[in-house]
Amino acid sequence: MGAHTIICYSFLIISLMNFLSLDHVEATDYTVGDADGWSTSTNFQAWSEKYNFLVGDVLVFNYVSSQHDVYQVTQETFRSCVASSGVIKTYDSGRDRITLKEAQTYWFICNIPGHCLGGMKFSVNVKASNTTTSPTQQPIPISPTSESTPQNGVSLVQDIRGWKCAFNLVSFWTLILLITNG
Repeated sequence: MGAHTIICYSFLIISLMNFLSLDHVEATDYTVGDADGWSTSTNFQAWSEKYNFLVGDVLVFNYVSSQHDVYQVTQETFRSCVASSGVIKTYDSGRDRITLKEAQTYWFICNIPGHCLGGMKFSVNVKASNTTTSPTQQPIPISPTSESTPQNGVSLVQDIRGWKCAFNLVSFWTLILLITNG
């Protein structure tokens, strides 16, 4: 077996392993509210706008279960903070993990009286996992007076994903060239 063939097969194996691991390794856990967790003292809409969420990412809600809960709701319920209808799913463990399974907008509120109206709510616009651009639809602001600074840059996680996709494309075409010119 010649050196050229060994290089081609090695390159193919590395590229294939890299490509196959793309979706499995890339999911990111986001702790809602970062170090503050799911509490009344955090601006969650500003928190959510710092990140670019992709299908497969996980939202981690940390809170005292006797003081808060998490409701995944419809847009209408998110806007009104009235959870008598429009509730998709409820969580109350104090350590909830919610996997973002589809490319769509998700809305979350705390249903403890006064918490949602006090700002304990946010939305995230989840993109397909192969997308590396920033969201085109911004999350819905909490109130007309809230000031939010959109993040125009691409997050480090998405930057890495983009480079990994680029590496796979370069690897593929380099391999094709090696095989056809070999």
